[in-house]
Amino acid sequence: MHHPESLFAYGHASDPDWRVALAAALDMAGSQAQSGTLGFLYVSDLFEAELPELLAQLNQQLDVKHWTGCVGIGICATGQEYLDTPALALMVTDIPESELSIFSGMTPYLSDQPLQVSGAAPYFAVVHGDTATPDLPDLVRDLAGKTQSGFITGGLSSTRGTGGQLADKAVHGGLSGVLFSEKVAIATRLSQGCSPIGPLHEIGEAKSNIIGTLDKRPALDVLYEEIGEILARDLQKAAGFIFVALPVANDDRGDYTVRNLIGVDTDRKLMAIGEYVESGQSLMFCKRDGTTAREDLLRMLTDLKKLVAGRSIRGGLYFSCLGRGEGLFGPDSAELRLIEAHLGHFPLIGFFANGEISHDKIYGYTGVLTLFLGD
Repeated sequence: MHHPESLFAYGHASDPDWRVALAAALDMAGSQAQSGTLGFLYVSDLFEAELPELLAQLNQQLDVKHWTGCVGIGICATGQEYLDTPALALMVTDIPESELSIFSGMTPYLSDQPLQVSGAAPYFAVVHGDTATPDLPDLVRDLAGKTQSGFITGGLSSTRGTGGQLADKAVHGGLSGVLFSEKVAIATRLSQGCSPIGPLHEIGEAKSNIIGTLDKRPALDVLYEEIGEILARDLQKAAGFIFVALPVANDDRGDYTVRNLIGVDTDRKLMAIGEYVESGQSLMFCKRDGTTAREDLLRMLTDLKKLVAGRSIRGGLYFSCLGRGEGLFGPDSAELRLIEAHLGHFPLIGFFANGEISHDKIYGYTGVLTLFLGD
């Protein structure tokens, strides 16, 4: 038996043939990956059709009791991003089987089932979701509410296919993942990829996702004022890096969820956003920009470094947004290299998601880092 506090075994590789990629990743993971209790696996959506076969191959070669994970258009690993290229990353852990529980197929109809790990409510969960699932934000909130910490992390599969997930077998739809007891030591933080460009506004007239007035003025006038004349003249261009941010209620960290600006009506001065809103809610405009995203990632890493001071990091999971990575941080895996530069070299895998899950919400344009700690 290896020393219980050693690093988790992990491997990653890219190849058009999943068999070649898997062999290379297992080779990198070494003999320590031969047996374990829980494996995480993130697979390029280009291998989505082969997911059942891939899992069967893993089960044949390794003695790992449980698997969780999903597909993504991009895959993350320590200091390495595989964007839009056929790749996979896996990590094998020895977290005691009694302290974890795999679940899948959680839909709005099943959300009243009680969840348990070793006879108690779970403390924390890592989850994967399907964007096509109805009421997904409610489902995420429900699940987080069933944990003792009120906290879950994860991501929504990103795919040009149907968005496969893994929960001991290939599954589709709803939420799946793994529940942990309080004996599993983790640290997690979220980094925003956007920064506010103006003050908070109060939404006045609003219907579903269409906003008529902000601070008792036509919504479009307020938007134009904040983003400036140049962008206002070319709203198509603005849509790429101007977003709306909805502050998270009762949050002392000044957290907010970012949503797309999806349309404007210049005659009636209305704007439509990618989220249902109500009159009385607050909103601010924000911009996506590499400099602020980098600053916020460094802030998060500094935070985590303090949080884990004196403890070892056995492995980690990173869920970043498809809108981040190279597009925001620059080439050569800059985003993942920043993590490695600040927290050191440790096994890290994950994927570029179509929405990131942290605490009890689905975010966009964020990076969510979860670390498994040793003594």
